[in-house]
Amino acid sequence: MTAVLGTSVVTALEPTVAPSTDAPLSAQAADYTRLIASGLTPVDVRSQRKRQLDGVLSGALAIDAIDVLTRLTPGHADSLRSATPGARWLLISDDGHEAEWLAWHLQARGVTGAVFVVGGFRALRRARVAGRISEQELASISAH
Repeated sequence: MTAVLGTSVVTALEPTVAPSTDAPLSAQAADYTRLIASGLTPVDVRSQRKRQLDGVLSGALAIDAIDVLTRLTPGHADSLRSATPGARWLLISDDGHEAEWLAWHLQARGVTGAVFVVGGFRALRRARVAGRISEQELASISAH
């Protein structure tokens, strides 16, 4: 089904049905560093405006929430190359609620490695987590 709203064309999505899984859905802010070291890729789903106002999460992919399902679900034309069923994503929103919804939908689409940080970016700040800068990023920064 396709609907036209103003000048935008909206295509109805198939309903998401969550398969039963034992995969965790959430992670605690205090475990952030350990989770990243174990191979999860942090994804900051806050808007660009929120990142500018509240600060960036170093080392995280910055993908606005509206684009997360398309970019992280395998098989879409706009999916990231690393978006595979086995990908492990750690979603961070402002307070955790939006990231929870997105993690649930990604898991329902078969991406069982998608989890969210309980309390979101605010919880990370309270835990004094600022992210992680890779060696390549440090080299780039020091070169300037």
